[in-house]
Amino acid sequence: MYDRAEKGERAVLVQTSKAGDTDAAARLDEFAELATSAGAKVVARAFARVDAPNARFLLGTGKVEELREIRLANEADLILVNDTLSPVQERNLEKFCECRVIGRTGLILDIFALRARSHEGKLQVELAQLKHMATRLVRGWSGLDSQRGGAIGLRGPGETKLELDRRYLRGRIQQLQERLDKVALQREQTRRSRQRNAIPTVSLVGYTNAGKSTLFNRLSGAGVYAADQLFATLDPTLRRIDGLPCGPFVLADTVGFIRDLPHDLVAAFQSTLAETRDADLLLHVVDAADPEREQRMADVAEVLAEIGAAELPQVVVFNKIDRMDGAAPRRDDIDGGRQARVWISAAQDLGLDLLREAIVGQLGRDRVRRVLHLAPAQGRLRARLYEAGVVQQETVADDGGWAIALDAPRARLQALFGLGDGDGGFLRTALAAEFAAAHDAG
Repeated sequence: MYDRAEKGERAVLVQTSKAGDTDAAARLDEFAELATSAGAKVVARAFARVDAPNARFLLGTGKVEELREIRLANEADLILVNDTLSPVQERNLEKFCECRVIGRTGLILDIFALRARSHEGKLQVELAQLKHMATRLVRGWSGLDSQRGGAIGLRGPGETKLELDRRYLRGRIQQLQERLDKVALQREQTRRSRQRNAIPTVSLVGYTNAGKSTLFNRLSGAGVYAADQLFATLDPTLRRIDGLPCGPFVLADTVGFIRDLPHDLVAAFQSTLAETRDADLLLHVVDAADPEREQRMADVAEVLAEIGAAELPQVVVFNKIDRMDGAAPRRDDIDGGRQARVWISAAQDLGLDLLREAIVGQLGRDRVRRVLHLAPAQGRLRARLYEAGVVQQETVADDGGWAIALDAPRARLQALFGLGDGDGGFLRTALAAEFAAAHDAG
């Protein structure tokens, strides 16, 4: 969606901050990594104190004049602002500085456009870009006020190019949304198939560049692209893992998170993020050597809450211990073993056995396995159990009922306790012993 120069564009970076802001420098360093990932060459950096945002520029007028001089002195092609710019502010900055100006959201969208490889990923990124662009059409570079009319076959009341562009964007957005709805339906059918087969899903989550794809390759033997850069991979990848005492499970590698992740992207990637939201266990991968790791973990927790995955069981995986002095692989059990923290290095193949043990322990602890006897009159409950994907096996009983072998995460069964027609109460009573044992173990 964005024109890109063949060579790296020269960029000036601007970091906004407020009084008492202590991590502005760290945020600017991360923003510089984003700019580099997008193919820009950073030629200058600037800090701007913004306690009360200027409605016209976001920045103060004095800082805008200084920024224009910095841009001219360094012959920069564009200015990147690590903040959210309104369409009006973006347009005013461009006019005053006489170059393109892009905010944080636009830069991240550009990187996502570079990284997307699958059909679904490209659709998601284009949808997010179009929604972002729809509010910025007034910035057009090529005669958006020209009238369509006056030529043979084109005469009529006339219509501005801006109106035509808006109509095109609305149509394209609707088309993309319909395509993504179909992809989402296919993903949902695949997830339901896995649930019917009682195969749990373990999803890798974490801040971008924490090493998720490298860990995914180590655990699954896959050849997913991994690199030491932000958003190296976007498209979700699933692999079945066998050979562990907990039985088979599906390992999912998804897009990395970042602070202030644009809401348009979160909305566009809902079907992809559903692999995380519907997982039975999350492996929260953390760069252990990152001095900002606590803030990174908080940023990931915020995104997980936004997509409805905050309450899922987690194993926190502190990766890259090879970059820490004196660090060795270890596993820490917390809250009586209900949570685990594992220190590893995926790149150096250190501590992965400890991680596998933690996965086995969590999946085993969180699952309920027992045979449930249903009477012939409980056909509705039988259908609901199948729909929820908690049935592993079934045999017909002598009385015409069913002996159903349940194998499912405890949370999925507990969600069925709210069923009407007495079905929820029956399940709650029938599984009371299993849930009481789990409570005592915790």
